[in-house]
Amino acid sequence: MLHAVIMAGGSGTRFWPASRRNRPKQFLTLATDTPLLRMTFERLGGLVPPERVWVVTTAATADASRDILPELPAGNVLAEPVGRNTAACAGFAAHAILSQDPDAICIVLPADHVIGQEERFRSAMAAGAQLVEREGGLLTFGVQPTKPETGYGYLEVGQEHSRDGEWAVHHLQRFVEKPDLERARRYLESTRFLWNAGIFAWRAVDLLDEIGRQLPELAEGLCRLAEAIRSSNADAVVAEVYPTLPATSVDFGVMEGAQKCWTVPVDFPWSDVGSWSALAEEIPGDSSGNHRCGRVHATDSRGNVLVSTGPALSVAGVNDLVVVATPDAVLVVPKDEAQRVKEIVEALRDKGWDDVL
Repeated sequence: MLHAVIMAGGSGTRFWPASRRNRPKQFLTLATDTPLLRMTFERLGGLVPPERVWVVTTAATADASRDILPELPAGNVLAEPVGRNTAACAGFAAHAILSQDPDAICIVLPADHVIGQEERFRSAMAAGAQLVEREGGLLTFGVQPTKPETGYGYLEVGQEHSRDGEWAVHHLQRFVEKPDLERARRYLESTRFLWNAGIFAWRAVDLLDEIGRQLPELAEGLCRLAEAIRSSNADAVVAEVYPTLPATSVDFGVMEGAQKCWTVPVDFPWSDVGSWSALAEEIPGDSSGNHRCGRVHATDSRGNVLVSTGPALSVAGVNDLVVVATPDAVLVVPKDEAQRVKEIVEALRDKGWDDVL
């Protein structure tokens, strides 16, 4: 019984001002007319039926998630009162799924990535799921690098374990933090390093066993949530317990120390669209290399990312900028410093400008 868990709790601050507290990145229509969350759900079509798709999101966006995905049973949208990183998210979902299916196999994936060649995506997911069903352990999917990327974490691939059709399953050697440019170039030249896509497969019981072994405090809190999931006071228990859970990623908190860990190298087009500048890879450029979305005009300007969700936006004589206009806020930043948008959001929060956050 294959289930899918869509992690949709991120705040998406790097996409301010389009992204807000109650409309984070996964709810935006970037490069298409379809919200990223909906695209992620549709990508699973033919692999996992809607009744076995689960979404973990914030309490503030749970209703919006149900509106975007009306095919899901209402109880399949799990609301986190606060974000406690991906280990808590994945464990929370695993307990909810096990309450219905004690033999569940889970594909776990972010809500806000852009993936091409969706049939190959589904084929790779199925191969990973079959491996963990047969042999247990925790599995992550790694993307073959196409450039020396400093914004992604990497996976170091170990010895090949087996093959499932065209997909090879390797032992996972280690997780690698985001590298500097020189190391990223070496990783690209090597055949041993993959981009960490943040997509996983495991038996739900195996994930919880590893959490229990490595993160006992988290395991204890998750068990309290599990006991309450089907009770009449579930919401009150979640509101009380969830903020006390340790915040750690499933990558480093669980998988790095797992007793059995696998990776499947994949080659389908993939991007986490981590900043406005990355959007240039998803929106075709014009003859001047400007990537435009909305009511936008550019004169004598090159290499810009120009987005408007409200007013008419016009630029002249500017190069390599990100300019984003919404009805109540405007962002202007050099394209190669687009990651600094997160700093801007923090500064606006310190100023108390909550009306634009």
